[in-house]
Amino acid sequence: MLKLRIIAPDRLVFEGDVESVTLPGTVGSFTVLNNHAPIISSLENGKIVYKDANGQSEVAVRSGFAEVCNNTLSICVEI
Repeated sequence: MLKLRIIAPDRLVFEGDVESVTLPGTVGSFTVLNNHAPIISSLENGKIVYKDANGQSEVAVRSGFAEVCNNTLSICVEI
């Protein structure tokens, strides 16, 4: 499993274990799975879509940054 943490300036949007996350990168959409290589990416207006034990969920974002390191995906976003 991949640990996901989505943080907005005023609140913690989501924190938990997920199977996959699709992000709106500024150079194109990309998906992060377990054991993904380390990466830092800027995000643009779009939707973060993640799959966890409860099914698929999405969060609309205006911009942000994402970092993947050691099966942890940290995302700081403007909603």
